[in-house]
Amino acid sequence: MSLPQLATTQSLSRPPTTSPSTATLVRLAAHLAEGFAQQAGQVDQPGAFPVEAFERLAEEGFLVAPLRQPLGGCGLGIDAATTHDLLRSIKHIGRGNLAVGRVYEGHVNALQIIQTFGTAEQVERYGQAVRDRHKIFGVWNAEDAEGLNIVPLGGQRYRLEGAKTFCSGAGYVERPFVNGKLPDGRWQMAIVPMDEVSTRWDRDWWQPMGMRATASYKIDFTGVEIGADDLIGEPGDYLRQPWLTAGVVRFAAVQLGGAEALFDLTRQYLQAEQRTEHPYQQSRLGQMAIAIETGQLWLRGAADQLAAYDRQFGGDPQVEHPQQGQLLAYANMMRTAIEQICMETMQLCERSVGTRGLLPSHAIERVIRDLTLYLRQPAYDAAIAGVGAYVLTQTTPADRLW
Repeated sequence: MSLPQLATTQSLSRPPTTSPSTATLVRLAAHLAEGFAQQAGQVDQPGAFPVEAFERLAEEGFLVAPLRQPLGGCGLGIDAATTHDLLRSIKHIGRGNLAVGRVYEGHVNALQIIQTFGTAEQVERYGQAVRDRHKIFGVWNAEDAEGLNIVPLGGQRYRLEGAKTFCSGAGYVERPFVNGKLPDGRWQMAIVPMDEVSTRWDRDWWQPMGMRATASYKIDFTGVEIGADDLIGEPGDYLRQPWLTAGVVRFAAVQLGGAEALFDLTRQYLQAEQRTEHPYQQSRLGQMAIAIETGQLWLRGAADQLAAYDRQFGGDPQVEHPQQGQLLAYANMMRTAIEQICMETMQLCERSVGTRGLLPSHAIERVIRDLTLYLRQPAYDAAIAGVGAYVLTQTTPADRLW
């Protein structure tokens, strides 16, 4: 099966040499979301991918934005002071199409990891791949029981054995993290240049109820060889805190964008049906408005926590930070609260529009499917328990915990 590729740097109409400011990106994301929403239904099928959306993101500087300024970006997300603008930007992108938001969030995640744990040469090399060739990055960490192993061959070469699941953006994400176990059992980060190797895809594995356009296939990497310069960081770095858990604020922001989309679609539906005067409908929309605004406050709170923690997202890996436990608890609170906001918004939407509004011809049905699947992130119960465990070790009054 032949998949269309993203446009090259030369074919894009106006690729910027540097990324716009983070404030400009927020406004651009809000504007782009309208077009993404209009196109979302066209790619809502297994095997499809929002190619046009990612070409627009490349044109407007979103792919390069997570790089620091010397590399041509604006430090979006890696500079902690920009976190609020990052979260608002990816929220807007998710409002337009959750599939686009999911893959773009993975791109941001990957570039944050590279700039945190990579060598200077790796940061420059991969930064150039984004800046000059508009490569999309991602993090493919999920796997089934067989897992993926990284086998040393000698001479600074390694062979991969095994498969990864939920490889979002397969065929379009050309520089994914494909992490695996070393012979001693330690977990090692590695980037595979997908356009330079041969892999086996199981497309039938991806038959989801929602998020169809993420092309999240199972991919077998057995036989792929990589070099030592494709390994990022030291064994175990991917699992280090606070980076692993603090990153949940990104996907939560995208999910909130899905809740915003449902709020807007529900209101539009009721207005078109002239059902805005019914007191129960008014009550439901009032509850939805409160939930959405609560989500905005969580974005602001999470951004403030990260900015106060360190100038760089998650801090310096060489420095132990005394406030790590507080940051992790807050990130888990934010992630949990936004999941609850999204669940409440979906339920109120369904009650408001009834069966007719949930038919596949309406965008509401697609957004609910996408958001339902996307909300099923791992370790939900552990996240809540972690918050409780943290606060039980504290004696600070509630109004000063955070």
